[in-house]
Amino acid sequence: MTVPRIRFTFWKAVFLVIMAAGIYCTFIRFFRGLGASTNLNDQFPWGLWIGFDVMCGVMLAAGGFTLTAAVEIFNIKRFHSIIRPTILTAFLGYLLVSAALMYDLGLPWNIWHPLVMRNPHSVMFEVAYCVMLYTTVLALEFSPIVLEHFNLQRPLKIVRSVMVVFVILGVLLSTLHQSSLGTLYLIMPNKLHPFWYSPLLPVFFFLSAIAVGLAMTIFESSMSSKYFGRELELPILRDLGRVLVVVLALYGILKFEDLYHRGVLKLVFVSGYEQHFFLLEIFLSVLAPLGLLLVPKIRQSAQGLYLAAVLTLFGFVTNRLNVAITGVENAVGARYTPKWTEVVITAMFVALGFAIFGVVAKYLPIFPEEKAHIPAIREPEVVMSEFAVPAHAGD
Repeated sequence: MTVPRIRFTFWKAVFLVIMAAGIYCTFIRFFRGLGASTNLNDQFPWGLWIGFDVMCGVMLAAGGFTLTAAVEIFNIKRFHSIIRPTILTAFLGYLLVSAALMYDLGLPWNIWHPLVMRNPHSVMFEVAYCVMLYTTVLALEFSPIVLEHFNLQRPLKIVRSVMVVFVILGVLLSTLHQSSLGTLYLIMPNKLHPFWYSPLLPVFFFLSAIAVGLAMTIFESSMSSKYFGRELELPILRDLGRVLVVVLALYGILKFEDLYHRGVLKLVFVSGYEQHFFLLEIFLSVLAPLGLLLVPKIRQSAQGLYLAAVLTLFGFVTNRLNVAITGVENAVGARYTPKWTEVVITAMFVALGFAIFGVVAKYLPIFPEEKAHIPAIREPEVVMSEFAVPAHAGD
């Protein structure tokens, strides 16, 4: 028997350091409380763990409902080859969001309360229910991969027979809570800065989720091609890039119209703290990626698509952090800076997402089987070598 070698690389060392620091910070959080592990207070109760771990985490997992709707509902079969890694990304995203939420809750052991203590008039209740139900739906959508691996044909047949129902339910639930995350902030007209408060917040959150879902699929496909040695499905990514152009353009036009009709457009030219973050957000989320994708040569290249996707991701992450943090700092009268323990725990969940994806992709049939590339000229050569008469046979 041979013992497989474990390659100790730079990124594995970084992962181990982050995990060790994350475990230590987890100990501080659950044994010494929120006061010792965060810079949150009664005036600023939502910080990095809500702004990034939850609001951005849910958005980054939006590729699941976007691609499954395209393949299963709209019957766009050319996207089928990337549907499984996209579902895995979404499933991991929601699992990690749920885990991260345990860190932010003051009494995390009461997270089950919305299941039995229902308040249908609360937007947060709707978000909680939709997240729990959609995580369950993603588990069911992911289950055929596990069933195939263990060759469980009977349950696999049952799950596939009702898969369309799961997909429709998943799209409905995801649409509801992606937009409802924006609805949470509609009750803050006098607290959220005019750059980010808008009656269209639910629409902006939904459109940004679609854009990020497309960008995340391009990013994940590019990274998988690089680190798993797989052929990049560039034609599919080009199609996603074209759709991303439309979504970003629609988002940008609605954003401009909203600022103009609310009389906020003039504030863009007033130098200040919020203005700097707003301009950074608009540049990263709309102007830069659109500028790249509108150039055909860049949109057709793998590097151009990857860069545009990364800019889109950074841009809308900045947007969610602006809504959750930057936009309320002026009303609170204080600047929030996350404590190092908050940053480490967030980094731990990001690292866990990459690591778990890599392990699952290694042992489960996440990617379609690549066709073997056999040169067509080889078979005739073999036949000729067996049956051809030597040149000196008649001598």
